[in-house]
Amino acid sequence: MTTLEFRNVFKRYRVRGGWKSHELVAVNDVSFTLESGKTVALVGQSGSGKSTIAKLLLQLEHPSDGQILLDGKPVSRHGRGLRDYRHQVQMVFQDPFASLNPYHSIAHHLARPLRLHGRGRTRSEVEAGVAGLLERVRLTPAEEYAGKHPHELSGGQRQRVAIARALAPKPSMLIADEPVSMLDVSIRLGVLNLLAGLQREENLGVLYITHDLATARHFSDEILVMFRGEIVERGPADDVILNPQHEYTKLLAAAAPNPELRLKELAGATP
Repeated sequence: MTTLEFRNVFKRYRVRGGWKSHELVAVNDVSFTLESGKTVALVGQSGSGKSTIAKLLLQLEHPSDGQILLDGKPVSRHGRGLRDYRHQVQMVFQDPFASLNPYHSIAHHLARPLRLHGRGRTRSEVEAGVAGLLERVRLTPAEEYAGKHPHELSGGQRQRVAIARALAPKPSMLIADEPVSMLDVSIRLGVLNLLAGLQREENLGVLYITHDLATARHFSDEILVMFRGEIVERGPADDVILNPQHEYTKLLAAAAPNPELRLKELAGATP
């Protein structure tokens, strides 16, 4: 079992205002563990620190204090250790329209990570790998999609390609930052069901970053509620939603639509 651990992590920024500057604490002493085979939802409003945590996990930012550990070992910031970490931890970005280069084919987008991570050395291996990735995200027949460019696909299809690209290195962890927030409501549930199915089939650990409590409850084993850079509540998904303890969680739950009705709406919108 693979574990990805956030241990007492802080992230501080210096912010200038006029002649003065002050310190902004974006992540304040946050700890949690993500295990293979489990989905953890990180829930909070915009500005709560969720995306900063994603950047820290991807090593796009580095902690001011604290540690990020993979299987109990601190993550290296350089060289082979960092490459090995990025092989294990991959990202599904929020915006499927910006995450794919419009000048390259879908085959190019998937072939590149296969080559970079040693998953395809010959042309035939790469072509077979591209086809396999498209089939795993239910874009079939694969040959119909491989030669297309992003502008020829719908938003949901583009996000499926982005998921396939994240799967190319055969990671053990996926960081999914609001993966359906920019998609039409009619296709959101299909993409979420795809992620849930891949998590089960491939024993992935998934950090699902969202503001939607209904989908967090439905797709997650555990929910972490984030407010002003801190985890203010955590626990099994049903417990957090049905019996919230922190005032902020109560406000989120009160403002959210009924989770069952919300999921029925999403399902009903699916053609």
